[in-house]
Amino acid sequence: MEAVFAILALLFVLFVAAGVFVTVKAVRVAKRGVDRTVAQARRTVEDTGLRARQFGQPGVVGELAQLRLSLRTSMRATQEVLRTGSPEDASLSEADALFQRLSAHGHELDAELKRLEREPDRASIAALLPDLRERTERITHSAESLRWAARDRARKFAEDDLSALSDQIDLEAGALRHWTREPERGADGEPATEGAARPAADGPSGAGARSAGAAGNPYSWGPPAEEAPASAITAGDPRARPSYPWQKSPRPESTT
Repeated sequence: MEAVFAILALLFVLFVAAGVFVTVKAVRVAKRGVDRTVAQARRTVEDTGLRARQFGQPGVVGELAQLRLSLRTSMRATQEVLRTGSPEDASLSEADALFQRLSAHGHELDAELKRLEREPDRASIAALLPDLRERTERITHSAESLRWAARDRARKFAEDDLSALSDQIDLEAGALRHWTREPERGADGEPATEGAARPAADGPSGAGARSAGAAGNPYSWGPPAEEAPASAITAGDPRARPSYPWQKSPRPESTT
């Protein structure tokens, strides 16, 4: 009895532990989902504000907003391409490592541009714009090089796979169309089955020759049908007719 209680207590503890584990895991997954949604919403709001300043505030502020928007758009597109291609192509791991190093410079430049947006001295910002524009172009050009190289690599692999698949399909389609085979040929180049199918002068004729030809025909769909003997057709005996289980037996006639 004590053993039963111990087993039940152990099962209860296991169930509680499993429930706690599942709950913690679900909370973590939900938290990651919420954080991802919040970060995406924050990026959307910030990008919308940058577009508004780009077109609504010409001059230094609009130039800074344009640089930030160009930088963020290029880096985000490259990150998405490398993230989706890395699980399928292990060779992109080196490109992803290079992009992480490039991202550090990109975040540093974006933070600097964001800080300069609140700078009241517009003249100093205008003097820094050529250098900021050059740094932005270098980072975005490097990001675009990685992005288009990864896209070209994926497209090349897709084209090679499609070509190989097309060749295999063509071979299989040709094999499926070979539903007949060539007849075997003898030493003189003639089909080996012609001699068996051609009746000899003193050999069998009529039905016997046809049966022999059918038996030796490699293209036949089945064994030759048996031909009926050349005897006169006689009427069958009605009393010898076969009986079937679904037929009713005739009632016996009354003798009275």
